[in-house]
Amino acid sequence: MLVQQILKAKSDDGVVTLPPGSSVAAAAKLLATRRIGAVVVSPDGKQVKGIVSERDIVRELSQKGAKCMAETVDAMMTRDIVHCGLADASDAVLVRMTQGRFRHMPVIEAGEMVGLISIGDVVKAQLQKLEMEKDALEGMIKGF
Repeated sequence: MLVQQILKAKSDDGVVTLPPGSSVAAAAKLLATRRIGAVVVSPDGKQVKGIVSERDIVRELSQKGAKCMAETVDAMMTRDIVHCGLADASDAVLVRMTQGRFRHMPVIEAGEMVGLISIGDVVKAQLQKLEMEKDALEGMIKGF
């Protein structure tokens, strides 16, 4: 399955972003309100400057305490972003996410972000692919 197909299957809420310079408290509130695990830091919704995840915030809280909530996301965001394209296969994306130990990946086409996929999205796609293969094999065996 291709990343393009994964994005089509998702609800079209768009990618949740925060502008650079936003507070960690604002990021945490957005994550909690939207019930999501990460937010893309972007000045315009198309360029990816970084990603802030729940894990990033928890890590900072454990090291600095509540005072980190007044800091900006720029200080803690992941800047070295691994991304994929619409034509990438879900198998390859799953391998990169697993090896890199991250759960969210921006989808970039022509230098602009067109979506964001989570490891849950990719696993769901893989399960659907396996189900289709199983049904095809059963059909072949049963002569359908």
